[in-house]
Amino acid sequence: MKKLILTTFAVFAGFAFMNAQEIADNAIGLRLGDSDGFGAEISYQRALGDNNRLEVDLGWRSGNNYDGFKLTGIYQWVWELDGNFNWYAGAGGGFGSYSFDDNDFDDETFFFVAGDVGIEYNFDIPLILSLDFRPELGFGDFRDDLDFDIALGIRYQF
Repeated sequence: MKKLILTTFAVFAGFAFMNAQEIADNAIGLRLGDSDGFGAEISYQRALGDNNRLEVDLGWRSGNNYDGFKLTGIYQWVWELDGNFNWYAGAGGGFGSYSFDDNDFDDETFFFVAGDVGIEYNFDIPLILSLDFRPELGFGDFRDDLDFDIALGIRYQF
């Protein structure tokens, strides 16, 4: 047990002393996820400091018998790996709604908590590419399980 506590302390102390690359004040673009999630989402990032930011994503889906949207907010910490190559981790949550046209399912509003971990590359032009993994735990009748969303992000920095 002592080794586990010391190892955990050493990892968090290492995070505190890592150098962070200055991140862009704003970035807007797309987060292209898997089909199990909401697919493509409009994504906005706002820097809150030298190494932390807020990401807000809006996704929607429309099918033959349903419509839905999902709004996600994630607080992220960013650390430099090498030059323009960074990694990040964060936590947050959001809410969404499904509306079904047929009577087989009831309409639903759901809430969820989410984690986020990923890597990104800041190009010398105002472009950033990222790949992230976001587990989400839903609280609702239709979305009441653990979902794993993997996505590619393409954003313009300004």
